[in-house]
Amino acid sequence: MTVHDISKTERTEMYLKAVYTLAQTAPPVTISKVAEYMAVSPPASYEMLKRLEAQGLLHSGTGEGHILTPQGMQTATRVVRRLRLAERLLSDVLKIELPLVYAEACKLEHVISPEVEARMAMVLGHPATCPHGLPIPGDSAPPVQSLVTVAQLEVWDHAVLVCIPEEDEPFVTHLVDMGLVPGTALVVREATALGGPITLQIGHQIRALGLEMARRLFVRRERNEPLDADVRESGENRPPR
Repeated sequence: MTVHDISKTERTEMYLKAVYTLAQTAPPVTISKVAEYMAVSPPASYEMLKRLEAQGLLHSGTGEGHILTPQGMQTATRVVRRLRLAERLLSDVLKIELPLVYAEACKLEHVISPEVEARMAMVLGHPATCPHGLPIPGDSAPPVQSLVTVAQLEVWDHAVLVCIPEEDEPFVTHLVDMGLVPGTALVVREATALGGPITLQIGHQIRALGLEMARRLFVRRERNEPLDADVRESGENRPPR
C-alpha cells in the first residue's frame, strides 16, 4: 500500500468514526456536526460524506441525518474499538493526562493490527469503556443512548457522570479543571431559565456549567439522598417535587 493509499484510507476511517460517534452522542448526524468534529469547513464535510455515500458506506435518512450502512458500521466500529483501547493504554498504563489521550490515540488507531488489538484488550483486562467513559465496541458497556445529559436533570437530582466528549481537548481540559471526570458524583443545585447556566455541587464545590456544555455530558441518575451537613447548615431546603 502506498503512502497516498494510507492517507486516503485514514481519511475515510476518520469520517466514519465521526459519524459513528455523533450518532451516539449528538444525533442526528448532520454535515455541520461532522465538519465541527473533523475541524473542516461544511463544504469539505459535504463533499467527503457524498463520496462515502457513493462508496456504499453511509446513506442519508430523511430527518435522521447520515447513517452508516452495515459495511460502514463494520469499519467504524473497528476503528473506534482500536482508538478507545489505545486511549486506555495511554491513560492507564502510560499515565498520559486525559486531555491529551485522544490526540495521541488517533495516531495509533489506523495502524493497530488485529493481533495487537487482541493483545491490548487482554492486557488491559477487556475494559468496557475508554477513559472518557465512552463504550468500547465489542464489550459490555451500556450504549450512550441509555443515559441522560446534565441538561436533562432537574434541581436536586443526584447523578454520576458517565461519559464526556473525547475529541475536544480544550473542553476536556476545562472539565478536568472543574473536577468533572467520569465517575464524579454531582447534584443539580440550580437551573436557570431561558438557557442560563446550571449550578452543580461536586463534593463540597459549587460549579456553574453552561447549557451547551451540559448537553454534552452524559450521566446516570442516582437515588436522591438526604442533603449533606453543609447544605443543612446553610438553611437551604429541598424544593417540593
